[in-house]
Amino acid sequence: MTRITLIGYGEVGRILAEDLAPQGHRLVAFDLKLADGRPVAQGDPLRRHAEALGVLLAASHAEAVADAELVISAVTASQAVAVAQACAPALAQGAFFLDVNSASPGAKIEAAGRVDAAGGRYVEAAVMTSIPPYRLKVPMLLGGPWADALFPVLQGLGFAAQVSSPVLGVASATKMCRSVMVKGLEAMVIESFTAARHYGVEDAVIASLQETFPGIDWEKQGAYFFQRVIEHGRRRSEEVREVAHTVREAGLLPHSAAGTAERQAWMADCADAGVFGTRGSPGFARSANWRTEADRLLQHLQRDASGANAPDTPPTLDPSA
Repeated sequence: MTRITLIGYGEVGRILAEDLAPQGHRLVAFDLKLADGRPVAQGDPLRRHAEALGVLLAASHAEAVADAELVISAVTASQAVAVAQACAPALAQGAFFLDVNSASPGAKIEAAGRVDAAGGRYVEAAVMTSIPPYRLKVPMLLGGPWADALFPVLQGLGFAAQVSSPVLGVASATKMCRSVMVKGLEAMVIESFTAARHYGVEDAVIASLQETFPGIDWEKQGAYFFQRVIEHGRRRSEEVREVAHTVREAGLLPHSAAGTAERQAWMADCADAGVFGTRGSPGFARSANWRTEADRLLQHLQRDASGANAPDTPPTLDPSA
C-alpha cells in the first residue's frame, strides 16, 4: 500500500481520491476549508466525500504529509509556493512532492527549492487539459531532476504521465504558453458570443466561424466554455495570472493574458453573485445552450447599467507591472 497525501481537496483532489481509493492506498487529505477557524459548514461536503471513500482528513499541512510517500499538491495557482513551504518541514526524507498546480516556471522553481532543501523530491507536473473528462488519465508532463524516478510510480498508480525534461520550468512553460490560447479562447468566446447575442447577430457570427474553422462545433464548444468558466472562473483567473507572469518572464508584456484573467475573474464574480443561479445546484452552469447564460449576463448588465460600479469594467491587471 502506498501512503498518498492530497493537499487540496477541491474538484481535482476529490477526483484523484475517487480513482486512487479503490486501489487500496492509504489516502490522507488536507484543505484550507477544513482548517481551524473556518466555518464548519464550509467543509461539510468535503468531510462527507472523504468519509465515503475512507480518506483520512488531516488538521494541518504538517499532519497531512508527515509519513506520506507521495504528496500531490492540487490547490489554486497562487498558493503553489505557499503550500510547498508549509509542507516542506514535515516531509519524510525522500518523499515525492508532485506539484500539479498551474503555476509559472518561476513559481515552480521556488517551490522546488523549498521541498528539496527539506529532503523531499519535488516534481513539477503540467496538466495539459481539463481533468474531469480524463480523471486519472489526464495527459500530464513531468519535469525536474526527480521526474524520471517518479514516472514509474505514477504509471503504477494509473496516471497518464510522461517526462518532459529534467530541467525545472520546462513542463510548466509548456502548460502556461498553451493556456494563453486555451483560456484566452474561452474568454474571447464568452465576450464575442454575449455581445453578438446583444446585437442579435449570433447566428451569423457562428455561421462565419463554422466556415472559417469547420473542425469546431461552435455551438457545442460555446456551451462548454460558458459552463467551465462559470463554474471555475476563479481558479482559471488565478491560473491566467500565472500565465501572465510566465509571459512577463519571457520579456513580453502579457496583454492577452492580462485581459483573459480579468474576463475570467469577472465571470467568477457574476457566478458568486447568483447571476447563473445557485452555485452547487443541479442546474448551475449546465445549460446545453450558451444563449441561456449569455441572456443572464445581459440581463445582469442591464440591471446595473445605471449604477456607479457597473460589473463589467476595464481590465485592472497592468500588463507592464
